[in-house]
Amino acid sequence: MKVAIAGAGSVGTAIARDLAANGHEVLLFDKDPAVVERLRPHLAVRWVAADACEVTSLDAAGLADVDVVVAATGDDEDNLVISLLAKQEFAVPRIVARVNHPSNHWMFTEMWGVDVSVSTPQLMTALVEEAVSVGSLVRLLQFQGGNAHLVEITLATGSPAAGRSIADIGVPRDATVVAVVRDDRLVVPRGDTVLGPGDEVLLLVTGESEPEVQRLFVAAS
Repeated sequence: MKVAIAGAGSVGTAIARDLAANGHEVLLFDKDPAVVERLRPHLAVRWVAADACEVTSLDAAGLADVDVVVAATGDDEDNLVISLLAKQEFAVPRIVARVNHPSNHWMFTEMWGVDVSVSTPQLMTALVEEAVSVGSLVRLLQFQGGNAHLVEITLATGSPAAGRSIADIGVPRDATVVAVVRDDRLVVPRGDTVLGPGDEVLLLVTGESEPEVQRLFVAAS
């Protein structure tokens, strides 16, 4: 997979290092030539000393050929511009954008070309809630400009889904069970998979289906 990353700060370089180590082709942008020259010997990726907010720079770097763009600068305005250009001008299939300030999260939608937005404070909050919440729905990640979410529900003893197979629960058509974690083991869900109390159920849901999913999996208070 070919990935372009905008921003060679601590976040961008960490992502680039991990992706390169996993065998992906990485293109890393930074508009400061001094930063590029300082980091080039320490990170074996293709470096581009250019402003990723400029169409000419992206075109010269061959952005039309990449599979994913990660807008990881420390400036939300830049990340939005990069996302929009990558999607509209170069038709990049997948755009992942970093949200620096949680108050700006509402802007990171498909209107700006963003497929997945990542806000560190919101993600940390979700992970804390996921660790301590039983019998409640916790949002973990947001996709498709906010219309789809990855959610986690740890089934309580009184959950309507406990003791039933996934096929019998009647999950809405625009929601799907993507994984079940049971006793620290990953269970690949099938229609005949029977859920039980303590199971961590991961679902991909839309905003429209989320209330019904909550009714089907979460015990009434």
